[in-house]
Amino acid sequence: MVVIAALAIEVLHMCRNIKMLFNFDPPVTEDEVRAASLQFVRKISGFNKPSKANEAAFEAAVDAVAEASRELLVSLETNAPPRNREEEAEKARARGLARFGA
Repeated sequence: MVVIAALAIEVLHMCRNIKMLFNFDPPVTEDEVRAASLQFVRKISGFNKPSKANEAAFEAAVDAVAEASRELLVSLETNAPPRNREEEAEKARARGLARFGA
């Protein structure tokens, strides 16, 4: 599980669709962890939707990544104040505008 979490951290830098989940108020939800895990497995497998033959392995991988992510998030510590979701979303929009324009 630790290896999967380490891989997830590396992929965060290459997949913009996976959002940071640590240190937010209110805390991350199960749905957000599952969505990030799904994005991670899609990215590394190359499948947006797996075939029937690969569906069980795909879902098992999503479950494993979600579990590793939850374990990671509860074990992390910080002295920084929690981030505000709306402020972070606005910063992301501003970065997007600067990068891609209107």
